[in-house]
Amino acid sequence: MKGLIDYDQFCGVAPAPAADVVAEWEITPGQLKDKLDRGEEITIIDVREPHEWQIANLASYGARLILLGQFSQRLNDINPADDIVVHCKVGGRSAQAYEVLQQAGYPRIKNLKGGILAWADQVDRSMQKY
Repeated sequence: MKGLIDYDQFCGVAPAPAADVVAEWEITPGQLKDKLDRGEEITIIDVREPHEWQIANLASYGARLILLGQFSQRLNDINPADDIVVHCKVGGRSAQAYEVLQQAGYPRIKNLKGGILAWADQVDRSMQKY
């Protein structure tokens, strides 16, 4: 056989993942903003601490604060029929909240990729960061 081959494929080298790859369980700040701009009903839950909420929040989009430490006890405050997006500062704590919701059988949940800091970088550059 003569001709050019894909060297990486031939050697079994996987291509580098794109930086903007989003897992099925995540939503980017831009995707969330687009949905909100289209008027989609989304329940946004912030699992940070009250002092963090005071610095920056998505209250103007109807977000509400449910502390991660109280999350399991407050599931009755969250409608399982809603489209739900959980977020924190960068995504770690909200990933835990996502797991709680998933294990409780909530079918339509997403974690905000990069948290409120990514929102501040990608959507609202006037938002205070900490």
